[in-house]
Amino acid sequence: MKSICFYFQIHQPFRLKTYRFFDIGNDHYYYDDFANDEIITRIAQRSYLPANEMLLDMIKANGKKFKVAFSISGTALEQLEQYVPEFIDSMKDLADTGCVEFLSETYAHSLSSLVDPEEFIAQVKAHDEKIYQLFGQKPKVFRNTELIYNDDIASMVASMGFKGAITDGAKHILGWKSPNYLYKAASAPKLKLLLKNSKLSDDISFRFSNPEWAAYPLTADKYINWIANLPEEEMLINLFMNYETFGELQPRESGIFEFMKALPRFAAEHGIEFMTPSEVVSKMKPVSELSVMHPISWADEARDTSAWMGNILQEEAVNKLYCLGERIRLVTDKRIRQDWNYLQASDHFYYMCTKHSSDGSVHSHYSPYDSPYAAFTNYMNVLSDFLIRVREQFPEEIENEELNALLLTIRNQEKEIEELNREVELLRNNIVKDTTGDFVPNVEEPEPKEEPKPKKAPAKKPAEKKAPAKKAAAKKPAEKKAPAKKAATKKPAEKKAPAKKATPKKTAKK
Repeated sequence: MKSICFYFQIHQPFRLKTYRFFDIGNDHYYYDDFANDEIITRIAQRSYLPANEMLLDMIKANGKKFKVAFSISGTALEQLEQYVPEFIDSMKDLADTGCVEFLSETYAHSLSSLVDPEEFIAQVKAHDEKIYQLFGQKPKVFRNTELIYNDDIASMVASMGFKGAITDGAKHILGWKSPNYLYKAASAPKLKLLLKNSKLSDDISFRFSNPEWAAYPLTADKYINWIANLPEEEMLINLFMNYETFGELQPRESGIFEFMKALPRFAAEHGIEFMTPSEVVSKMKPVSELSVMHPISWADEARDTSAWMGNILQEEAVNKLYCLGERIRLVTDKRIRQDWNYLQASDHFYYMCTKHSSDGSVHSHYSPYDSPYAAFTNYMNVLSDFLIRVREQFPEEIENEELNALLLTIRNQEKEIEELNREVELLRNNIVKDTTGDFVPNVEEPEPKEEPKPKKAPAKKPAEKKAPAKKAAAKKPAEKKAPAKKAATKKPAEKKAPAKKATPKKTAKK
């Protein structure tokens, strides 16, 4: 009998306000409360609350045979408790049915599993305590931030007592294998792996209401037929998606709620059941080991971690943040520890991604910033102030050089943003590029006038021998004028070549 596991992700970062360089050391509050309230409330009203009501109706209508799993970050739960407390109540109603399971994950939806194992373990424990406090469940299956996974993470997850974990069925890892099986981790054989079926998940999340899609319109009976027609031995289909798929990404008018409500009836006709991940782990046996040496995720075409740590900006921000981890764990100040959690949200680094094409459009769609550089500058300004506050907790341990280096990075980045903005203005005004390929800034127009100055240097040398210079000029004035003109044309070309070399040096410093 085939089984379907539905997994829904709920995560919302605390959005940062615009934080300028001059705010560092003066303003210790970093968040845009108005935006955070507006965003989470709007999504909850359009998606989370109606979807909870839909799931509760489906569970009751199908004799508790319909089951789902939720992965909700601790920071999302904090916002929902603060701005939409009725959602917590409706989620408790779902938990009471016994048909809803809560997965474990990092409290802050962070990248700690990649850079700070100690912080990673601490966050998982904090998250599970929050889940137990609100819903009375102790998570048994683990799901990492953005489904990030590799063999090292598997070992840490198994050491914490989890029996199963879910990650992405990335093609470059599976090869000819199918994601529709239960596997086990090569580095921790007791840890069972459930793999997301990306194609069937994205059919609902992204393609459902797309009229240009070949399979449009997608109906419940068509979808269940696809699953029923999979090879008989492929028994497990894991469907993982953002919860805002219902009502937000796919609006109510698209028929997404009716589609979901009809799934159990057609599944029953084909003998397909719905299971929770802990049921799968306890009842099914893995078919083989799966080794993942390099981290994978469910993001972008590459299915790796480049969405958050793929460029210099992101690496700089991540490294600067996590270099504080050891000290933060000794801090007792609740406000500092809370900010530490909020600043770890992977979304902050996602906004700094500089990819292009389809991946880039997805990143820019979710980002509240005008550019990845603006996202980096704003975040690093906040991080600089945060570092000052941490330094005050350990004044004798943290050297001034560490803070000065970070502040220097911020200053340089501010200058780079100004230059980028100036280039945009020049483009708008149809300013023509010079031969070096660089835009000529309005502020730096005097620079071309400085080019003749080096010409005077060779001219001064003959000035020391005025007599020979005059004789040469008197003997062949016409002949020397011609070479002089050639030299004048050649010398600017020779000086522009170093100018090209100087340009990359500036960018390198930045």
